[in-house]
Amino acid sequence: MKKIFYMALAAMPLWLGSCSKFLDKEPLEDPSAESVKDASAAVAMINAAYQPLQRPKLYNMRIWSLDIMAGNSVVGAGGGDDGIETIQLSNFSTGPDNFSAVDLWRGPNPGILYCNTVLENVPSMDIDLQLKNRLIGEAKFLRANYFFILVQLFGDVPLSLVPAKPGDDLKPARVSKERIYNEVIVPDLKEAITLLPRREEYADQDKGRVSKGAAAGLLAKVYLTLKQYQLCIDQCNQVESLGYVLNADYSDCFGGEPRHKNTAESLFEVQYYGLTKAGFWDDENQANWLSTYMGPRNSGWVGGGYGWNQPTAEFVSQYETGDLRKDKTILYEGGPLFDGKAYKSNMSSTGYNVRKFLVPLSISPDYNTNAANIVVLRYADVLLMKAEALNELGNTAQAVDPLYLVRQRAGLTDKKSITGLSQADMREKIRHERRIELAFEGQRWFDMIRWDNGQYALNFLHSIGKLNATAKHLLLPIPQVEIDANPNLKQNPGY
Repeated sequence: MKKIFYMALAAMPLWLGSCSKFLDKEPLEDPSAESVKDASAAVAMINAAYQPLQRPKLYNMRIWSLDIMAGNSVVGAGGGDDGIETIQLSNFSTGPDNFSAVDLWRGPNPGILYCNTVLENVPSMDIDLQLKNRLIGEAKFLRANYFFILVQLFGDVPLSLVPAKPGDDLKPARVSKERIYNEVIVPDLKEAITLLPRREEYADQDKGRVSKGAAAGLLAKVYLTLKQYQLCIDQCNQVESLGYVLNADYSDCFGGEPRHKNTAESLFEVQYYGLTKAGFWDDENQANWLSTYMGPRNSGWVGGGYGWNQPTAEFVSQYETGDLRKDKTILYEGGPLFDGKAYKSNMSSTGYNVRKFLVPLSISPDYNTNAANIVVLRYADVLLMKAEALNELGNTAQAVDPLYLVRQRAGLTDKKSITGLSQADMREKIRHERRIELAFEGQRWFDMIRWDNGQYALNFLHSIGKLNATAKHLLLPIPQVEIDANPNLKQNPGY
C-alpha cells in the first residue's frame, strides 16, 4: 500500500448522504498505510468513490443540462452571462474554453481515481470475503459508469486503471473509446454483476448502494450503445428476473419524500440527504439542485427557483392526447395546480417549466435542503431498451409488450396503436417514447448521438432550427486548459 494515496483520501470527504445515511461516515483520522487495513476503512474508501456523482460537474447540474443541448428545453436563467456555457452548448457555438465541457471532462476523474484506489488495495485486505466482493463490485460498477460518461461525451480519453505513483507519466495520451469499452466498461460491469448482491440483500443502512440489477441495467445500456442487441436483451431479461417493476404512478419515481427514494422501479440513484451546511457550489453539497434550478424563476414556489431548463413548445407538442405524463412533467397554464398554486405562461420565456422534479417548500424550504435522489437508471428505461433491441433485430412484434408496459402506465392503453407496425415505424415509436418517458433526466442527448451513428441528432437539431449543428458537435471539445497542461492530449476534430 502507498502512503501517498491515503493522504489524498483523508483530505477528501469520505461520506455520502441518503435517507438512511448509509454513506455518512467519518474520514480516516490517520492517513498512514497502517490505518487502512480494517473493514471500516475499506468501506470509507468505496464511499469516497460515490461522492463525485453528487457534484455539479455531473448529475447535480451538467448531466441534466444536456437536455438543453438536445433541444428539449432552453436555459432560461437570468439573462446576460448567466448560464452562458450551457447557452453556447445549446447553440452549438461552444469552444475548448467552455465551462460545461471542463466540468464534464473533470467530473468523472476523481471517481475513477477513488475506484482505482479501492481496486488496488481492497483485494489484498484481510476482511470478510462477502464484504470484500461487494466493495470490489461497487468499485467496478462506478468506474465503468464514470468511463461510460466520458467516452460518450468526448470519444477517446486517457485510460488509467491504477492510482498514479511517484514517477508515473502524468501526461497520458488519449486511447480509443473501443479499447475503453473492451478493457474497462464491459468487463467491469460483467464482474460487478457476479460480485454485487441483489438490492433486497442490502441492510437498511446500505440501501441505495449499487446492486446486481444496477450493473445488469447499465451493461444493457452499454450493449445497446454498441449495437450488440442480443446481449442487451439478455441483460434486460436479467434485470426483469431480479424483480424490478414499474411504480404504479409515474410521479412516484421523483420527489423529495422518503417514499420516492430507491423505489421498486429504481436501479440506481445518486443519493442525497439535504439539510447540509455546505455552500451551493461545494463538492460536499448534500442537496439535490434540480428543484432549485427548475422551479419557476422568482416565484417563491420552491427553495431557490432559478427558472432553468424551460421546455420548448416543440417538446410539449409531442405529448399524445391522454398521456398522463404531461401533467406530471410540465408546468403549463391551465394545468394542474402545484402546491395549490396556478401556473401562468408568463413565468418562463417559453410558457413552460419542468414540474417532475419540483419539491414544495413544505418539504424543502431552501436551496440546500432538498433530499430527493437523482435517478440515473430505472426499470422503464430497461423496458424501452429491450423494445429497441428487439426491434433492431427484426423482432418487431416482440417489441410491443415491453413498450406497452411503459405506455400503459402513462394512460396510453390502446395496444393496437403499436401493434402490426413496420420495423421503421416501431423504431420511431420507441424513440418517441424514450424522449417522453425520460424527459429532463439527462438521457436524451446520449440517445440522439447513438441513433443512426449521430445522424438522427443532426437531423433533429436541424428540424428545430439549430442549423449550425454539425458532425463535430456530436463530441464535446477537449478543454483547452487540459491540453495546455498535457500536450499529449489531442483535440477532437473541428474544434
